[in-house]
Amino acid sequence: MADEHVLYRYTPSLAAAVIAIVVFTVLSALHTYRMIRSRLWFCLPFTIGGIFELIGYAGRAIGHSSPGSLPGYIMQSLLILVAPALFAATIYMTLGRIIHATHAETYSPIRVNWLTKLFVFGDVLSFCTQGAGGGQSASGDPDKVKLGENIILGGLFLQITIFGLFVLVSIIFHMRLRKQPTGESLSKDLSWQKLMGSLYVVSALILVRNIFRVVEYLGGHDGPLLRVEWPIYIFDALLMAATMAVWGVWYPTLIRPRGSQIRAAEDGIPLPSVQMIGREYQPGPATKAGRK
Repeated sequence: MADEHVLYRYTPSLAAAVIAIVVFTVLSALHTYRMIRSRLWFCLPFTIGGIFELIGYAGRAIGHSSPGSLPGYIMQSLLILVAPALFAATIYMTLGRIIHATHAETYSPIRVNWLTKLFVFGDVLSFCTQGAGGGQSASGDPDKVKLGENIILGGLFLQITIFGLFVLVSIIFHMRLRKQPTGESLSKDLSWQKLMGSLYVVSALILVRNIFRVVEYLGGHDGPLLRVEWPIYIFDALLMAATMAVWGVWYPTLIRPRGSQIRAAEDGIPLPSVQMIGREYQPGPATKAGRK
């Protein structure tokens, strides 16, 4: 068993961990319910991310009574670290669906067929990098801990870069569509601007959390942010709970699977046909409405 001082610089709070477990259990249940009811299966990564969070904080609860427990430490170190990458995957896919639902493919600064693939690929790469680094840093070996921290930093910088580019693409698309709206974007049944607003909010929350994590790991295992416990709850748990709450309330139910199989251009995989609330929609080329 590893020495507890190698794993934690403090005794993890049981009360804080239990509160986090309860919060993420409720939020994960909400997302599971909404996903199944709406059959929006592209939201599955988001739901899994919530489950990762609650298991991660269960690891911190284990750390309270057994601070030298390596399995508990790995649970909290790895799962809490990578969960936001799963949130990001669903967020990236949502933008592609908004673009198709509004028939505004020509307004995207990146070809829509590549948009989701590009961002999800970068997200998967970031996820794997952080996971590999988390495994190294949780080993208890000082040399591997340092190597793991550097790998995690690389994954976090990659995720921040990808997220920054995603937000920029979203803003450009949003501004173009507001300036020259398509016929579909003017439909009262398609509240795409509300969904874009929730997309911006959760993106900002995840970005702030990732910046905190970068600062945390730049300080090293003996850094000030790893010597006390409260920052992880304020700048990680609270922000990710807010992310899940916002996305749970403004859920991307603008499109719903139904009927025969089609090929969703933004994902490049077979999906059921989609239905906008109140009317049928079949993906097609961008309309020229609003433009001359």
